[in-house]
Amino acid sequence: MTYYKHGAFFQEDRSSAFDAIHTPGSATPTSGIYRCTGCTHEVVSEKGKPLPPQNHHQHTNWNVPIRWQLIAATHPV
Repeated sequence: MTYYKHGAFFQEDRSSAFDAIHTPGSATPTSGIYRCTGCTHEVVSEKGKPLPPQNHHQHTNWNVPIRWQLIAATHPV
């Protein structure tokens, strides 16, 4: 879960960029906070740099793949 104190610093964006699911190690399309769809672990990643690899963290359920989804962007998408 991402937390914030001052809601005025955030703006809602309904871009489809927030719906895309990304594989471990793929290039980050938008700088921001990404959440693992399998376990909700969150990371920060910069545009163009690789998202964390498969071995970045492990799930207790090995059948659930690690996939990243943008949940907060640093720039409009």
